[in-house]
Amino acid sequence: MKAPEVLGHHAPAEPNPQLSIVICTLNEAADIGVLLDQLQDLRKSRHEVVLVDGGSVDHTTRIARPLVDRLLNSPPGRATQLNMGARHASGDVLWFLHADSRVEQGSAQALLDSLAAGADWGRFDVRLSGQRWPLRMVETLINLRSRLTAIATGDQGIFVARETFEAAGGFEDIPLMEDVALSKSLRRSSAPACIGQPRLQTSSRRWEQHGILATILLMWRLRLAYALGASPHQLAKRYR
Repeated sequence: MKAPEVLGHHAPAEPNPQLSIVICTLNEAADIGVLLDQLQDLRKSRHEVVLVDGGSVDHTTRIARPLVDRLLNSPPGRATQLNMGARHASGDVLWFLHADSRVEQGSAQALLDSLAAGADWGRFDVRLSGQRWPLRMVETLINLRSRLTAIATGDQGIFVARETFEAAGGFEDIPLMEDVALSKSLRRSSAPACIGQPRLQTSSRRWEQHGILATILLMWRLRLAYALGASPHQLAKRYR
């Protein structure tokens, strides 16, 4: 197992891992250990896990340190953190995951297979973690919308060839919709690979805490406002 990187300092890494998994965190101690445990077999296969922390005051970094290859410290902000992780990653392929994502066995191979078949970028269908039946409808609509629009969101595990990511300019440094902005840039050159199986599980806590219908309507309003030119800074305030 490779030695993890101390915050802000580079540690020697295995040469040219195929896949760099980039995760950003901010006070994710409750979730990050489960995801990182699921990624350990990939590390043994010489893939790389890069975690960029935005100043957690809980035990996030203590949990992560022995389970990652690079542990970086960054100002908070998802776009800022993910761009830093991409810059320090060694792989030819970047896979961006949320801290509350859950990865099934075979996901990385499906990702690499899609790129080997000619895709430049892509995402996974999602499965929401909750058991309530309306959540099955929500996840179906999320996956269908993504196929129809060629837009991927961060909880769908966006993956992209490094050269393609760099040519697109990386994530736009905005507090919300950075994933949508990247997708719009990437789809100008090619459609995304949409991996149906295995799915990527993402937390349903927002839907369950704030109400399923209310959350759906909020997401639609935010995306429509962004498409019509609203400031991502103002939208971020409404989202929170």
